[in-house]
Amino acid sequence: MKEFIAKYQKVIVGTGAVAVLLVCYLQQKELAKLRKEQNINVVVGGDIQKAQMIDSLQNVIDSVTAENLPLQMQLGKYEVALELLKEEDKKAADKFELILTTQTE
Repeated sequence: MKEFIAKYQKVIVGTGAVAVLLVCYLQQKELAKLRKEQNINVVVGGDIQKAQMIDSLQNVIDSVTAENLPLQMQLGKYEVALELLKEEDKKAADKFELILTTQTE
């Protein structure tokens, strides 16, 4: 074991460094995503109408998001299916893309 580590020391250290960099990158990406998410606003001064408007808008956002998620999943499935079709039958995939871009609205 000692000889193995001595022989591949540079590879082990390099792999560890790449792994640490990858983890840091993914953490920074997640932090950026969390920072973009909406912040909770506190209504000061008892402005009930403003609070009701904010609640109403938040409900609309939640509703649209809930409706959008299944559509995004369906779109992702179609994209994956098209990529698989491209690998299997490039001509058919090109024909499908042509129909999709020119004959649908």
